[in-house]
Amino acid sequence: MPISTSAGRGNGWDAEIPQRNRDAFEAHFARAQEIIEPFLDQHPDSPLLAATHCAQVCGPVGAKSDVADRYEHLIDLNPRNPGPMRAMGNHLLPRWFGSYAQLELEARRTAARTADIWGAGGYTWVQFDAISCDDEACAHLDLQFFIDGLRDILERSPDAYTVNLLAAYCANTIGQGFTGNDEADQVRAQIAACTEWIVREHLTELHPMIWAHAAHGFDNNLRIRSPHKFAAAGQDDAMRIMAGLFKAEIEAGKRIVFTENGPQAHAF
Repeated sequence: MPISTSAGRGNGWDAEIPQRNRDAFEAHFARAQEIIEPFLDQHPDSPLLAATHCAQVCGPVGAKSDVADRYEHLIDLNPRNPGPMRAMGNHLLPRWFGSYAQLELEARRTAARTADIWGAGGYTWVQFDAISCDDEACAHLDLQFFIDGLRDILERSPDAYTVNLLAAYCANTIGQGFTGNDEADQVRAQIAACTEWIVREHLTELHPMIWAHAAHGFDNNLRIRSPHKFAAAGQDDAMRIMAGLFKAEIEAGKRIVFTENGPQAHAF
């Protein structure tokens, strides 16, 4: 189905989507709703069905008023998966089905409900994608709560994937996303500054593909012609950022080695 990226991500305007594509989009969602409807009541505790139900909010039969309720149900069924939290935050932007006030409220409610797993991280996961593409959401972020969430996520999930994800997000997605909105850019600068402690305290290995995706705002619809070149671009970005973070050590004639205890400076 030839749907434009803006239709899938909610970061464009209606006029950019051809009517033919819109009609096909709506027809597919209507049919999907017919298929899933009988199963929702039969299997209320199925994360798979709950995720499908959340995905259908984009369609014409999606109940826009209960978007948060749908995601809340899915998050409660699968609280260790940050994906639904990130998706909810995006869908609660005014460009989709919510408002800035609702985004903030649901981020705080999610943090409270998942505190035993993520600490303050639930707030961070809900705001994660929303603030990367919306100046207003970024400008009104509870910055300290968000940074506390970054720390709590890494304390509870210190695996290399998550460390690379958060480091690349702070450095590339946010750090390279300045728009000229002074209030939002001040918030971005402070989030970008988190890159240093994330890398110095937690990074044990580099995942170039994550850095490459971060540079494109984690766009799931991005068309990659050459995975090798895409990964190489991520590697270049990461190494450029690392060179800046460890400038003093490098200028002192040392090399940076990533170990299981984090990056360490060694003499050549």
